[in-house]
Amino acid sequence: MELNSFTPTEPRHKHRWALYKTSHWRFLPKIKIFKMDEKDSKGKVDVSTVQAEMDKIELTENGDTVKITGESEQAERDAWGSKMDFIMALIGLAVGLGNVWRFPYLCYKNGGGAFLIPYGISLICAGIPIFLLEVSIGQMLQTGGITVWGIFPLIKGVGYAAFTVSFILCTYYIIIISWSLFYLFSSFTMDLPWGTCEGDWNDIYCNDPALQDNAPEGYFISKNGSLYPVELGKSPAQEFWDNKVLGISSGINELGGLRWELVGCLVLAWILCYLCIWRGVKQTGKIVWFTALSPYVILTILLIRGVTLPGAGDGVYYYMNPDWDRLSSPTVWVDAATQIFFSYSVGIGSLISLGSYNKYRNNSLIDTVVVGFVNAGTSIYAGFVTFSILGYMSYQQGVPVDQVVDEGPGLTFVAYPTALYTMPGATFFAIIFFLMLLMLGMNTQFAVVEGLATSLMDAFPQYKLREHRSIFLLVICLLSFGIGLFCVTEGGMYFFQLFDSYGASGFCLLWIATWECAAVAWGYGVKKFYKNVTDMLGFTPGWYFPVCWFFVSPVVSFGIFLFSLIDYQPAKYGEDYFYPVWGNVLGWFLALISMHWLPSYAIYLFLITPGSLKERWDILKEPTIFPQPPPEEIVSVANSSESGSTSNESRPPTYHNATDNAYDNTAYEEIEEKTEKTQL
Repeated sequence: MELNSFTPTEPRHKHRWALYKTSHWRFLPKIKIFKMDEKDSKGKVDVSTVQAEMDKIELTENGDTVKITGESEQAERDAWGSKMDFIMALIGLAVGLGNVWRFPYLCYKNGGGAFLIPYGISLICAGIPIFLLEVSIGQMLQTGGITVWGIFPLIKGVGYAAFTVSFILCTYYIIIISWSLFYLFSSFTMDLPWGTCEGDWNDIYCNDPALQDNAPEGYFISKNGSLYPVELGKSPAQEFWDNKVLGISSGINELGGLRWELVGCLVLAWILCYLCIWRGVKQTGKIVWFTALSPYVILTILLIRGVTLPGAGDGVYYYMNPDWDRLSSPTVWVDAATQIFFSYSVGIGSLISLGSYNKYRNNSLIDTVVVGFVNAGTSIYAGFVTFSILGYMSYQQGVPVDQVVDEGPGLTFVAYPTALYTMPGATFFAIIFFLMLLMLGMNTQFAVVEGLATSLMDAFPQYKLREHRSIFLLVICLLSFGIGLFCVTEGGMYFFQLFDSYGASGFCLLWIATWECAAVAWGYGVKKFYKNVTDMLGFTPGWYFPVCWFFVSPVVSFGIFLFSLIDYQPAKYGEDYFYPVWGNVLGWFLALISMHWLPSYAIYLFLITPGSLKERWDILKEPTIFPQPPPEEIVSVANSSESGSTSNESRPPTYHNATDNAYDNTAYEEIEEKTEKTQL
């Protein structure tokens, strides 16, 4: 009989079937549907017998039998080749373009060295605890970023919200990789094309420094010999970016045609991404050794060159000079916390999915600490590289450092190329710089796409997506590529800015992170989760983490979320382009398509679950997924409790003792008993 056509009528099946239908096919049959008749001498379920029967569970009613597919009938789950492969993948995900183009700017903007105080506090109070929560819950439950939230089904929408943000991110983040490829290919020439006004993309407002020796004050000499006010001029690098790379239109209303050179770069970027991940995390784990470590070599080369340039000291001084008064501004603290959420990639489900490929006993705490310090250290290190070059630019242009500081694309694709052009050995340094951007971007893209695919493969095993992984990944890449074409049109930069400002924005990530903490600490129970993590690690991680999960992290996340909404500013591009009303409406739509999942999915579950409101609540608060230790460690509860060993008295309880009632669902049984009495 087909599973979807089965409709139980017997009271003893109704509620179990309702919960099964609203849950996930892979895990629930192990815990909820199958009811053991065999008891050991102490009246407890023999867990080993349950495990043995998992693959042949059947539900029979009125002559109809439905077989519930067990885990062994699914395609074998992949795993990391080694612990270091996993750590490198985490570093690749966390250390990205934001470390190079956003953190240094925020540090300068918010008090220089003083910014490290709110940054460090945010890291300790929210970044590391939520990072550990996501990695640990994926490792503990051995499943992806959607299915894990079966630990508290009522808030399962948080998984779909994270999945949506992840899809938006992987769609537009690869556009930055495309720009990097464009600049990389353009760098293979003796004379870098963005240094002069001799290109066919330059207009009369191009301000070529080589022509300004005899220019009167307040004016610049155009390439046709005319004088124009300096306010109208653009640098050669700015015109290369606007006219050659983007071909940017006047606004979002003017979409224009496709930029075919960028389309080609986008195709190449997706091909590289697909080839690096299509065979699974074992292959990806080897590739990230190169893509995660090579940027540090390039950063070191650029740092050595940067600090030897004239004016570098002024730039570094501007970067680290502390302005303690800035710490009294709430904006500084919001910027610090938002940067932590961006940089550590929490709230998009990728950490959960990557953690799910770990061995159950992996020490995820040490992984979290290592990646946390590497990420923070990289941000600070990249800041010295950035500001040594910006100091050199201020020296070249004869203006203060604060007039050449920029963030985002303006820093990476205008300020940096300008500085690289004036360096001795410009071609070499341009090539290695854009190679570094390519590696940083690809690291993040690998992890986001892998997390996206893992979430879907684990959430919908009935479609056997894991068995057809290569085809499924190809579909994801093609779909994301199709949507990303909007960002490589003449008006594409305006769509890119909407994706960045709304679709994967800070308030989306903060919203998701808040509810992740709520689902674990308040729904599933912080004590129960702490016990599970303790058993998985083999030692107690300390009181600090449950305190953060239960109170500190959700309060910090939700507080900053509210402040971000109160301090909301409509999106704009550059200094003078403001989006029309419909553009901001489109932006909010991109934000709400992820944020709506939490209330929408909870309402949906309440509507389709049978019973009174209290009965529905009892059903939807019960976990449908439990820790997944290796099969050889799952033994009879009775045996584990009767072992008589006293050597573990000072250690936390093992899995078997700590969760000896894991397979019992008392609320479920009470509902069944009530129903059966009513029928009688």
